[in-house]
Amino acid sequence: MSFTPIARAVALATVGTSLMIPALAQAGFVEDSKASMELRNFYYNSDVRDDAATQAKQEEWAQGFIVKATSGYTEGTIGFGVDAIGTLGVKLDSGRGTTGTALLQRDKETGEAQDTYGDLGVTAKFKAAKSVVKLGTLMPNLPTVSGVDNRLLPTMFQGGQLTSTDIENMTLDVGQINRINYRDSSDQETMTLAATSAFNGVKGGKISAGLGDSEELNFFGASYKWNPSLTTSYNAAVLDELYKQHIFNVVHTLPIAEGQSLKTDVRYAVTNDDSNSGVDNKAFGAMLTYTLGANKLAAAYQSMSGDTGYAFINGNNPFLVNYVTIRDFANTDEKSWQLRYDYDFASVGVPGLTFMTRYISGDNFDINAAGDEGKEWERNVELKYAVQGGSLKGFGVHWRNATTRTNFAKGDIDQNRLILSYTLPLL
Repeated sequence: MSFTPIARAVALATVGTSLMIPALAQAGFVEDSKASMELRNFYYNSDVRDDAATQAKQEEWAQGFIVKATSGYTEGTIGFGVDAIGTLGVKLDSGRGTTGTALLQRDKETGEAQDTYGDLGVTAKFKAAKSVVKLGTLMPNLPTVSGVDNRLLPTMFQGGQLTSTDIENMTLDVGQINRINYRDSSDQETMTLAATSAFNGVKGGKISAGLGDSEELNFFGASYKWNPSLTTSYNAAVLDELYKQHIFNVVHTLPIAEGQSLKTDVRYAVTNDDSNSGVDNKAFGAMLTYTLGANKLAAAYQSMSGDTGYAFINGNNPFLVNYVTIRDFANTDEKSWQLRYDYDFASVGVPGLTFMTRYISGDNFDINAAGDEGKEWERNVELKYAVQGGSLKGFGVHWRNATTRTNFAKGDIDQNRLILSYTLPLL
């Protein structure tokens, strides 16, 4: 087994910690420590409504266990702490040609789902004033890099990150990632590009993993809260030998009256190639959300331009307003719009129950060499319920239905996801 330089640093820090256990038994380190275990039962069913599809159905059922532990910090100018996450996925039902849901790890030779898989991640952390450095397992949540947690187990990264809030109203992030642990894998792998274009057309428009992989993502982010209503941010990243990216974001909330507000979320990203990968994209997106009591009504518009679709790391969430359950609407030159409605049933005496539905439509992208126009749409319906008190507090039910149709191959899908979850405090 080989280790990256960051992994070796974490190992040394852990060994050093074990030699200083008496010193670490301080109030802050122990009393601020927390631990929990999430039990996640996940059923996934996806039907491809296309006679030409090589696999007509993906269907699996699995049980996940996610244990998280976070310590406080030792006393002193520089405080030290340790975080850990352990994951285990267990197959309940799979096979008969229905694998590929990303719930379970598949055998590289047979393609069948393994009975179990999982990983253990450890993070060494150091704190000085309002700045924290983390080395080891990371789960960042930035426009340029963010872990995916929409299956049985979460995506995790290996690297180092500095987060500082020493400047009032400002958050700074800088770091480097060199490995990714995908949501359906127990391996630490190099990073590749997600395929985002429907057609490798005359503009060279398809971005795919075939461009190679990268062992290094360097990122920077700065967010400033001008007042309680306005926040602006700038994020940049370089995925070595694949792309360079700059993302700008403005979020403003306008209070209208009691229980009423209008939120504006504007996003603009410029992504260019690094080492002749061919990546060339500009992505604009804007979403307006009107809140009236328990109701939220939103409308969004998204536009792609350049020679390729939107570029992002495979296994990562793209920072797009029209990235939804199945599709990202990020093909070369694609234009798309969205309508969304949310309702919180707490207003009628059922706290913890929420409803969401949305419809997204996209067009203006090529699907073949003749230049025929591609069209696609997706509809999502979602119900969530979380028990608010009593012995079952922490138990949740989440059902999501997604339907998408396109005029290019293998694009018609009907999908259902049912997740039962329970978080048990351990410490």
